[in-house]
Amino acid sequence: MIPTPHIEVKNKGVIADTVLLPGDPLRAKFIADKYLENTVQFNSVRNMYGYTGAYNGRNVSVMGTGMGMPSIGIYSYELIHFYGVKNLIRIGSAGSLQEDVKVKDIVIGMSASTNSNYASQFQVPGSFAPSASWSLLQKAAAAAEKKGAAFKVGNILSTDVFYDDTQDAWKKWAKMGVLAVEMEAAALYMNAARAGVNALCILTISDSLVTREATTSEERQNSFTQMMEIALELI
Repeated sequence: MIPTPHIEVKNKGVIADTVLLPGDPLRAKFIADKYLENTVQFNSVRNMYGYTGAYNGRNVSVMGTGMGMPSIGIYSYELIHFYGVKNLIRIGSAGSLQEDVKVKDIVIGMSASTNSNYASQFQVPGSFAPSASWSLLQKAAAAAEKKGAAFKVGNILSTDVFYDDTQDAWKKWAKMGVLAVEMEAAALYMNAARAGVNALCILTISDSLVTREATTSEERQNSFTQMMEIALELI
């Protein structure tokens, strides 16, 4: 059934097989303007902008997802099940949980721990461990290394809570070796796993819960270009 309640495209061929998914719709516009040619805007419902264009001669789409697992859960589900998207690459910001993960470093999410109840819908008889697509992860690590990026690959935390009433709860995740915290990847990985498609989360560290260093909102929107370029190498 297209268009969907959240994506206004009537022709599924308008959206490419590979979609970059920043949380911020203005970051989607920035990517389309900076990197894509012959760009067509395919979505503006709720100001969640989506664009398709060419990068090095290949079609790619980019679309905002909003904040949190319910939001990316909706958009990724519709992209997969109604528009046939096969590769979904979240690019976003994250908070570092480790001293050696510095502000503006790249973190590639091999797996996504979570404090969310999102997995309960799948009724698995235990704890499901959401993980990335190996094919995308391998390519992303190779692209990051080729660019000389400061990056780490490992477990990230997808949390439902931005303002946690237990202020030091993050330290327990840090003790388990979790690299960084964000709010979307686990839902994306679960939706992709259930549908048998590929997903990956590439993050730029915007702030550190360890050192309290932080970037500005403008920097987060417009200057985290290294992760964007790594993601574009995967199409």
